[in-house]
Order: sequence, then structure tokens, then C-alpha cells
Amino acid sequence: METFIAQLLEQFETGKIGRRDLIQKLTLAAVAVSRAPAPAGGFKTIGIDHISYEVVNYKRTRDFYADLMGMTVSEDNGTNQCELHFGDSMIIARNRPASVSRTRVDHIAYRIADWDTDKVKEELDRRKLQPRLDTGQTKSPTNFSSFHVQDPDGFDLQITGVVKPGDSQYRK
Repeated sequence: METFIAQLLEQFETGKIGRRDLIQKLTLAAVAVSRAPAPAGGFKTIGIDHISYEVVNYKRTRDFYADLMGMTVSEDNGTNQCELHFGDSMIIARNRPASVSRTRVDHIAYRIADWDTDKVKEELDRRKLQPRLDTGQTKSPTNFSSFHVQDPDGFDLQITGVVKPGDSQYRK
């Protein structure tokens, strides 16, 4: 891609193509890259869905991020948990369980493109990752689905996606 862009810039600088052609070709190249398929057998990550914090005092964490970072508070249950939204992502802040001795990041969830519950499970099973289905059946968006697996270092990795009609987890 770098070579292609360098060639386009050279053509523009030497007058072989005009500004309009340069912009059109750069735009087409950007679209092509953004629509590139996922690596063979893997997934294409498109963003961080959420980060889940287990904290000493969720209200203190909520107020800190809302005030300093301008995050929007939602799903605050008033006792031990809330969501803090920013852009297309969020932080889930919840009081840590008594059995946990320190504040920690419980898990990070990455959203992938072109979610298909059965295909995602198949790939995770193929890699022997023992996926645990999490459909977000509580207050999450209706057609949110995910799997939890452990990464090579033992961290809880949540892989999420938007369920579409025809998917085994699609709900009306």
C-alpha cells in the first residue's frame, strides 16, 4: 500500500495526474483496505467494544471518568455497577467481588466484523480455546453476542459482534 501511495504522489507531483484523480484513487485505496477480508481463519477486529473494571468503589470511578473524560453514564444500578460510554466503546465499572483482593481489569472485549455466531464458535473450537457463549441477555443490545476465551497469558478475552437476521443467536 505504501508503494502504491508513493507512486500516486509522484504522479501528482510530476503532473501526470491531477488533484481530483489523486483524491479519487486514494479514496478507492482506503475503501479497499477497509473492506479487506479477515486473515485466513481469523477475525477482523474493528474496535474495542468495552473494558470491564473491577474497582473498590464504582461510584468514585463513574464520577472520575464522567467528569474528567466526559463519558456518558448509563445502566447505573445504584449499588455496584454502571456503564461509561465514549464513541462506540464503553467501560463497565463494577465493585470488585470480596474474593478479589485488588482492583483489576476483569476483561477487554474486542468487536469483530461480519459476526456469525456459528462460524466464530467453529474457529475458536478449531483453536481449542474452549469458548463460552455470552449473549448479553440482560440489558445489552438485543442482538449482541460474544464468546469469552483465555488468551495465551490467561487473560479473559471477549470477542463480540452484532447478530444479524439468519444468525443462530438472532432475536427479534
